[in-house]
Amino acid sequence: MADYHALTITPPSSEVREGVLDLAATLIAFGLDTDRTVLYRQSDLPELCELTWILGCTCAKGLLNRAHAYKAAVQDNLAHGREAEQGVAMGLFSYPMLMAADILIHRADAVPVGRDQRQHVEITRDLAESFNRVYGPVLVVPEPVVDERVMTIPGLDGRKMSKSYGNQIALAASPDEIRRRVSRIVTDSRSPSEPKEPDTVLALYRSVAPDAAARDLEHRYREGGIGYAEAKAMLAEAIEALIAPARQRYAELMADPARLRGILADGAERARASAAGTLRVVRAATGLGYPDPRRGLSLVLPIERAVNWCMSGWSTPVLQLQSDHMLIDVDLIKFDGPGLERLALAAYADAFRHAARDSDAIE
Repeated sequence: MADYHALTITPPSSEVREGVLDLAATLIAFGLDTDRTVLYRQSDLPELCELTWILGCTCAKGLLNRAHAYKAAVQDNLAHGREAEQGVAMGLFSYPMLMAADILIHRADAVPVGRDQRQHVEITRDLAESFNRVYGPVLVVPEPVVDERVMTIPGLDGRKMSKSYGNQIALAASPDEIRRRVSRIVTDSRSPSEPKEPDTVLALYRSVAPDAAARDLEHRYREGGIGYAEAKAMLAEAIEALIAPARQRYAELMADPARLRGILADGAERARASAAGTLRVVRAATGLGYPDPRRGLSLVLPIERAVNWCMSGWSTPVLQLQSDHMLIDVDLIKFDGPGLERLALAAYADAFRHAARDSDAIE
């Protein structure tokens, strides 16, 4: 739940808090299984801010200059005769780094996105590669996964659907409200008998109706034989059929905010456990802090060498399998030697030398 990102437009605090609960309730109402999925509030993961700063230290400014949101703000200013960067805060300019931290901190190797969000994954890849060129293969470089059937969901005005544009249909909308909002979609003046080009009505229908029904409506568009009023009525019915089962579930969840906060707190605990391993490796690679003898140290090794390492007796459990690497936890207490404090640093240095000689490991 990207509440850090929400601050780029400085909304009222109540809107941020309510928005988090609203989105959580929406996702769960539509079937998100929080036993299988880690759902958490971004601001409950302070590790993100630390990783964002570290990523910024190897990030070229020019990379952020090319970000769509920043360019759009500059172009809008120029189009209205304002200074290019008037009103552009650092939050807006640098938010692609925070989005990259969202991805990289959990070592994701595949990121499902809409077409309009693909650039963010590409920037994430650039940031990970820039960091890795300086400090070695620490961060997993993710791949974007774009569903060509969806890519971008259009809003009622033809732009991408976004609360910022006010062109969405709320989950809590009544059937009458859905019909009213759909009826306002702008169409051309072609008669029912005339062939029509795909438009916002058809694009939205494809997103909410069964495939066979969407193909049939597209055929009638192209061949002629359907008016816009009928097409809009079909769209309103399809939207209602999609959201009606979730509407009651959503209302129940919103009536119990304590339950939603509990779900998010549980997700935050699980998310921090995931993030901690990545940040420990990043901090060690960059020279920040010292290894904690109570926590051991972490290694990122290519799988084949990681297996050899474990078999050699140097290390203990494999904590995380990630793409072609393993994150391994080493328990320093298992090393023999006098003085735990001195042992921690000695074992850390020895492990680093051994790993660096045997592989491309970082810590």
